[in-house]
Amino acid sequence: MKPLTGTTTDQAPADPAATEDMPATQPIGYWSGRAHAAVTRQLRDAMARIDVTQPQYWVLNRVNSGPAEPSRDEVISQLTSLADGPYEIARVIDQLLHRAWLRVDAEQRLHLTEAGEEARVRLRALVTEQRAVVHEGISDEQYVAALKVLRRMIANVEGDG
Repeated sequence: MKPLTGTTTDQAPADPAATEDMPATQPIGYWSGRAHAAVTRQLRDAMARIDVTQPQYWVLNRVNSGPAEPSRDEVISQLTSLADGPYEIARVIDQLLHRAWLRVDAEQRLHLTEAGEEARVRLRALVTEQRAVVHEGISDEQYVAALKVLRRMIANVEGDG
């Protein structure tokens, strides 16, 4: 961890009732954690109403995104860091195969079926709607600035590599 330089703002305890004139003293871990939990809950609740999970959406997008169809192991490797556990993505692939949203070819590559592509498109629209709810009153410039700050904080703690 790098030593603090030029920082004079004192760190206050997390305060859910903090007013807008106090945010510089509030801990980023608390507020970024609250934002993550609230946004994830909002999205997962919306998906649950149509009997889909966020990890299912990740897998559909991953299978659709590359120049070549991925193998099961490639999808698991690429998405496990996002999942709630080491076996979740493998289970999701099995669920999507069972729903006939995915199929496996002779080379063991995953493909979206027509139903899988329809689901992916429907979910994309749902995610776009939910993004609009989350981003209400926030300009794209404000959003980009917030992401830049968070990315810099991550780099400060984890290093640039």
